[in-house]
Amino acid sequence: MNFLAELRTRLHGALADLTETPDVYTQMLRPTQDGRFGDFQANCVMALAKQRGASPRDLAAQIVASLEVADLCEPPEVAGPGFINFRLKTDRLAAATREIAGSERLGVAPVAAPRKYIVDYSSPNVAKPMHVGHLRSTVIGNSLYRILKFLGHVVLSDNHVGDWGTQFGMIIYGYKHFRDAAAYQQEPVRELSRLYRLVNQLSDYHTLGNDLPKLRETLAQKEQAAVTADAAAAAQPKDKDLQKAAKKTRSDVASLKDEIASALKKREIVDSDAVLKSLAESHPQIAELARKETAKLHAGDAENNRLWHEFLPQCLAALEGMYRRLGISFDMALGESYYNPMLAGIVEELTKSGLARESDGAICVFSKTSEAPFIVRKKDGAFTYATTDLATIRYRVETLKADAILYVVDARQSEHFALLIETAGRMGYDRTEFKHVSFGTIMGPDGKPYKTRSGDTVGLEGLLDEGVERARQIVDENDNQKPNPELSPEQRALVAETVGIGGIIYADLHHNRDSDYVFSWEKMLAKTGDTATYIQYSYARVNGIFRKGGIDPAPLRLKPPEIQLGAPQERTLALQLNRFGEALADVTVDYRPNQLTQYLYETANAFAGFFENCPVLREEDEALRQSRLLLCDLTARVLKQGLELLGIGVAEQM
Repeated sequence: MNFLAELRTRLHGALADLTETPDVYTQMLRPTQDGRFGDFQANCVMALAKQRGASPRDLAAQIVASLEVADLCEPPEVAGPGFINFRLKTDRLAAATREIAGSERLGVAPVAAPRKYIVDYSSPNVAKPMHVGHLRSTVIGNSLYRILKFLGHVVLSDNHVGDWGTQFGMIIYGYKHFRDAAAYQQEPVRELSRLYRLVNQLSDYHTLGNDLPKLRETLAQKEQAAVTADAAAAAQPKDKDLQKAAKKTRSDVASLKDEIASALKKREIVDSDAVLKSLAESHPQIAELARKETAKLHAGDAENNRLWHEFLPQCLAALEGMYRRLGISFDMALGESYYNPMLAGIVEELTKSGLARESDGAICVFSKTSEAPFIVRKKDGAFTYATTDLATIRYRVETLKADAILYVVDARQSEHFALLIETAGRMGYDRTEFKHVSFGTIMGPDGKPYKTRSGDTVGLEGLLDEGVERARQIVDENDNQKPNPELSPEQRALVAETVGIGGIIYADLHHNRDSDYVFSWEKMLAKTGDTATYIQYSYARVNGIFRKGGIDPAPLRLKPPEIQLGAPQERTLALQLNRFGEALADVTVDYRPNQLTQYLYETANAFAGFFENCPVLREEDEALRQSRLLLCDLTARVLKQGLELLGIGVAEQM
């Protein structure tokens, strides 16, 4: 049972005559951090008393007197300056625990008013291998999709793949000029990826060569500005604005130096390689020519369209292999190409309505909140991501009837989505919820975006392979230490796949999505602490109890025995198991999966305390033994379901 939701409903009734906004104050009722203060605590009274000019303790006593919670709680207590503490009646908690043990949905009722969600996530460019940068969008989006669907919403997942952009022009150019026919015949996607990287590298070589003089000039200006700013700051050390300005200028200088160093390194790689240098000299206009190949594709050129139709299925098949390994499937994969026929109409409508106007040859929507224009058609007539995203919104709202659209895209795209959402509202789509579910960057130990030692972006397939390999070493070591190893080679391989990939997914999800985090194999595969491995091990430990006792848990679920909560660890575990619905509801407040990972970690901890202090198979009292077996089984079911909603599997033995 969701006791928190029920208590908030009861508190709402008691506050209705005291404020016009009781919902604001009922949200201040939360689980306690310390069991000495009960199970739940309301800290809304102080704010409400200040508003009303009343004594907080007197107002708290008045609220307690009007509360109707006798069927759920011991008499509420007023503590400190006006906190209201609630402790559930043990028999009521036991009855609720027994009830959810017999429930297929673990006591989580479907939402009363389901909404239709479109969750837009992963969205790689199809002509390039997936890399570590795609991980966060993919696993965060997948977990939100699963959780919202479990809660009873109508949810569609959409992999809005980049299948029509400039990367295809680069690949087509590379295919026409640089392809290795034998390599393409043997491994087409690998060869297309090589061609993309090559054209991109040669394009960068020339672009950076043109940009370096301007960058050096800007650096010289910034260095002079830094000298001036430092002198001003030194003259007035107590002036915070001057200190801040000096720090900002020094930071700008450091960033420019890094940018120039990176540009020089990229050019040096080409200059030092005779083959690359020759190709660069032979194709001085490669960036512009690749863009023209894209323009020809979009204009309907027969040869480029033939190549696009040849390349695309192979690229999509490669992506599908990666998704299968992650246990992910999509309801839709409508790429940019799907919306191409709609783009001219979007621009025409925006222009006719006065929302967009011409600026330096481009068609733009101008915002009142941002200096940057939202460009929907470039000067050369090409459409943009903005145009495609607006066409996508039209399709999702008018055809799919979406109530809410979630964009799981990294934080660097925040300005784009702010302008997109504002423009969509001005177009009349103001009744739909649009949410940019942003996230930070995966960092290496050096505090910079996670890359290989050579400086390349880490490939996602290689990352998963390494995770499984490391997990296999741990599984082998653990099983070999036992007097009689329990797992066959096939079972070890399955456990390693489950633990390795699960560890990677969980390590990403258990961070606040807004934060950057440092990638660490040691932390993510640890058997203790806030890791998938620890939670998976807790699940396997429960299965070990039933396996050792030769007990089938199915009859316990069909006819749950009475729950006994005499030991404090039993009560703690039971209360935690009843909070599963609370955790899922918390995820949906701002679409944060770490609310669920935190719950699962705390549940595993509660089970560890129970396991250490409450004998199960050795318990001589049969009724108490049955009660504890039921708590064990319910724990395993909650852990398994919770991990599944995160996109993580479990193993019966570890």
